[in-house]
Amino acid sequence: MGNKQLHFKSKPFIALNLVVLIALLQCIALTAQLLSYQASIHRALDKVERRISLDSAFLDVGNNTLNTPVNQFAIFRYLGRLNATLKDEGYPVLVREIQGVVTTKEDFSQYPKLVTTSFKNAEQEITVEMRGKSLLSALSFSWAALALSMLLTPFFAVSNLTKKRRAIVEEIIPPTPKLVINLKEKTISNGIDDKAVTLQNKPLCFYTALVKYCIEHPGEPLPPHKDVPTELLALANKSFGRLIELGHTKRKRPDFNANLDKTLSEVRAALDEVFVGYSEEKETYYPPRAQGEGSRSKQHSYALPSIREEDIEIIGN
Repeated sequence: MGNKQLHFKSKPFIALNLVVLIALLQCIALTAQLLSYQASIHRALDKVERRISLDSAFLDVGNNTLNTPVNQFAIFRYLGRLNATLKDEGYPVLVREIQGVVTTKEDFSQYPKLVTTSFKNAEQEITVEMRGKSLLSALSFSWAALALSMLLTPFFAVSNLTKKRRAIVEEIIPPTPKLVINLKEKTISNGIDDKAVTLQNKPLCFYTALVKYCIEHPGEPLPPHKDVPTELLALANKSFGRLIELGHTKRKRPDFNANLDKTLSEVRAALDEVFVGYSEEKETYYPPRAQGEGSRSKQHSYALPSIREEDIEIIGN
């Protein structure tokens, strides 16, 4: 059970998964690049048009009303300065023409997208021709998509048989019972079924203390012919105090040293009922009985030597 063997799909199938992932993620990357291109072109055209509109007040673009011509030299110089700024700032557009004046300084072969717009200033209508970069210039192979495809492929390489077999094993292996002490209900149970046995105050408190004591002092014997250790008594009294807080009793604290055999017998009887069908697991929680002659000798102990903290659950502690 310790070694979980993974089963992988066939190499051709893994390769096919890789190709499909690469294609899918590349399509997603290209779609994102396309949307980014369209958005950047749109923003750039708006900004350039707004810039020219603001600058038009200082440009000699002529006046139809006054019948004055366009100052071609001034427009030509302005186009040179404007396009230089656009390239420096990484804009995907350039301006080819303003009011019929065309710049010859730029190579527009990489800017095939034609956009013509016009606007009016205080004096007259101004026509502008702009060029945008091609869509292909914005599309490129996504190395990030390739890396992500390589990272995701192993998740599709493991065969479903591994998961199915693990599920079958989990169904075959029954749940392991554990001791549940419920101080709120004054019961003990095995944590699997609904069977719960009610204990009287004294055996319940003593057994709760015994469990805690044996976890804190593993391997320490508890001979029944000797007085109960002070620390164990303190834990038992603490559990009894908790019952008082929970409203279960107002009686005087019992003497946990008295009638120890009777107390342990009541605990064993409850455990026998709770762990019916779980004899092996019960041994962890079962205070050993005295066997043979000299049962109250130093060799006998009612301690729980193999109990651990993860074996129990105490509710209302």
